[in-house]
Amino acid sequence: MQSIRPSQFGDWLAHLATEQPGVKPVLLDVREPWECQTASVKADDSFALVQMPMRSVPARYMEMDRDLPIACLCHHGARSAQVAHFLMQQGFSNVVNVHGGINAWSHERDPGVPMY
Repeated sequence: MQSIRPSQFGDWLAHLATEQPGVKPVLLDVREPWECQTASVKADDSFALVQMPMRSVPARYMEMDRDLPIACLCHHGARSAQVAHFLMQQGFSNVVNVHGGINAWSHERDPGVPMY
């Protein structure tokens, strides 16, 4: 499974835009609702944000489009790595883990995202 740092997220999006023009990747936030309320990434025109707590993924993963690139995000990167691995086992082929999670996102990409 491939991992990217939050600082590499923009490069990942740019690479996908040249490889798959018109495709809108998904940032899959697998944290609990209270965590998302505490600190969250803001989606823009280059990617969609989907919040799906890890515990609900086995029952809800079919809601995801297997053809879309997916980057999984959690607090520090452990839960999202498990979800990324699970999705790959279910036949999703373009999945990456955001190593360091929202905590690293705050340090590397957007200091406006609160740390908790």
